[in-house]
Amino acid sequence: MTSENSTGNAAGRRTLAQEIVDTVREPLIVLDAQLRVLIASRSFYSAFRIAPSEVEGRALSTLGNGQWNIPALSKLFEDILAHDTTVENYEIELDSPALGHRVMLLNARKVFDESNVSTNLLVAIEDVTERRVLDNEKDELLHQKELLLREINHRVNNSLQIIASIILLKARTVQSEDTRRHLKEAHERVLAVATVQEQLQPAAFGARIAVESYLTRLCDSLAASMIPEDQPVTIKVEASDGDVTSEEAVSMGLIATELVINALKYAFPDNARGTVFVRYESSATLWRLAVSDDGIGISTKMTEPPVRSGLGTSIVEALARQLGGRVTLSAESPGTMVTIAVPKTA
Repeated sequence: MTSENSTGNAAGRRTLAQEIVDTVREPLIVLDAQLRVLIASRSFYSAFRIAPSEVEGRALSTLGNGQWNIPALSKLFEDILAHDTTVENYEIELDSPALGHRVMLLNARKVFDESNVSTNLLVAIEDVTERRVLDNEKDELLHQKELLLREINHRVNNSLQIIASIILLKARTVQSEDTRRHLKEAHERVLAVATVQEQLQPAAFGARIAVESYLTRLCDSLAASMIPEDQPVTIKVEASDGDVTSEEAVSMGLIATELVINALKYAFPDNARGTVFVRYESSATLWRLAVSDDGIGISTKMTEPPVRSGLGTSIVEALARQLGGRVTLSAESPGTMVTIAVPKTA
């Protein structure tokens, strides 16, 4: 083959390579083993507002005002050529007089030209500046939302505590025993809602809540607020691994709170010693919450109106129906157990 033919073939290959590169929409450059620019796509020239005469044959680090002179990037390209590796989504920041500050993602891989036994580096460039701005704005909005949720949660909790205190003060001033009892029950309900709300802060809508830690925190709070220091009663949580949505957690927490309060009120008369057990277990098809005690038992407690048809029982049944679950009341030896079984949704 003559030198003219060899030169013509090389020129033809270069033209073909240039045409192929020019069809790529994203900026693309081909570097030789010394990191000089062999070919750049039209989109590269357009994106960086630079002429071919200022690019071809020049070292990448000297392009423009030296914005590509990034030692870490040069080291990365040298490693790719030496070890035949690839790089995807490598992020760099450039400061260009024409474009200003830009954020770029680079994909790079080694290519081998068998015709002239040369090794080249193919580098694709994506400008993600606007995407990063939007990401930062989204992160800032999420942060502001979290702060707002925390503030709302704090104010709601304070308001519930104030309402509970007002109800309790009113209960102490009324003469009617029935009215006093109803006010005290209302006080307990407000505290129950406040306790559940406090333990969920600031869970997002639809977030998954780890049941064991949630029930443990909830019962610790109930024990601190509902069990007098001189009453020898404890609350014990036994929960398997599992999680529920924040909406399910609200209902579960209110159910557990109602049942624990009910057990504390009726299972241990005359300052009796005992334990309230809160158990959770989960399978592939359902989760089950059970609250039991080792107190005086169902036969005695069932004679009390609040257990048979009180507000607490109505709340538990309503919440269970809302979850699509079923409530079961059973006598233990000793004590009582209430179980709520809720099928899992797909």
